[in-house]
Amino acid sequence: MAAAPRSGSSRGNSGKKGPLKGTGGLGRKALEGKGPTPKAEDRVYHKAHRSKQLSERSSAKGAGRSGGRNTRSRHADETVAGRNSVVEALRAAIPAKALHVATRIEMDERVREALKLAAERGVAVMENSKPELDRMTDDAVHQGLVLQVPPYEYADALTLARQTMEKWEKGYLTAPPLFIALDSITDPRNLGAIIRSASAFSAHGVVVPARRSAGVTATAWKTSAGAAVRVPVAQAGNLNTILQDFKKLGIFILGLDGGGDRSLPGLPLATDPVCLVVGSEGKGLSRLVRENCDQIISIPIASDMESLNASMAVGISLYEIAVQRAGGRLGESVEGGPGGQS
Repeated sequence: MAAAPRSGSSRGNSGKKGPLKGTGGLGRKALEGKGPTPKAEDRVYHKAHRSKQLSERSSAKGAGRSGGRNTRSRHADETVAGRNSVVEALRAAIPAKALHVATRIEMDERVREALKLAAERGVAVMENSKPELDRMTDDAVHQGLVLQVPPYEYADALTLARQTMEKWEKGYLTAPPLFIALDSITDPRNLGAIIRSASAFSAHGVVVPARRSAGVTATAWKTSAGAAVRVPVAQAGNLNTILQDFKKLGIFILGLDGGGDRSLPGLPLATDPVCLVVGSEGKGLSRLVRENCDQIISIPIASDMESLNASMAVGISLYEIAVQRAGGRLGESVEGGPGGQS
């Protein structure tokens, strides 16, 4: 009697291993390589693929809002990073949303002072992991302390000028309207120093262009030593258009430039509504801005000096205007008063 074939044996193959007859080699193909393993972000079932999709969508939306440029929104919150910087910002009373502190931070005097100042000002204190603080600050050196600063709320330049002129005409102001406009000033520290001078000499506002100009950032706040709370900063879509509108309201436009046709001392228009326009230290006033000025004023300086820093030129000019408006008695009225030296 013939023995029954054992389980697993194949007909016609004499017990050889390999695909059964009639499979067409499918088993062998299954064992062939499929090429290199795809990246995690290219595998639809992997969480990295989902993260990549979300990132691409976010980038596309940002490009649409900024005309294709990868720029950070001017309306986004700012951050001040680093222990010294955060403490200085809190001392300067910069408006803040929250103080972010790293988990298990190593305490020192700066951290203790930051927490104390935040508590005194009612600033929320939040604990975050180091990776989260890295993300908030774009990997800046934060030393475990990050101050979140909300965007500055700019006034409208024309509205501010119109309202100030109406108050002047109705007798609600003791001095004629006084504004400072910035032409191509891109350093926020210059802006902060100009705001501080504007506050010291009772100016009614500072005007900055909406583009290609320094804005009221955390750095400008800190440099102004808190004066940004007292002096409104207005934005202008087009500086030349706003200067023309100012002139229609009865405000004289005075440009500060080394090659001016009139010297600063004894400025005859000082007692009228005035807008001082200052350009960058290197380029000075642009051609169109110069054409919109009623007068170009120069400050006498030593011949071996090419120019003055923009904020310094504004401070000197504001002082001269204040002297003219006070009838030469500014020193007597300011000394010991709230506008004196600090």
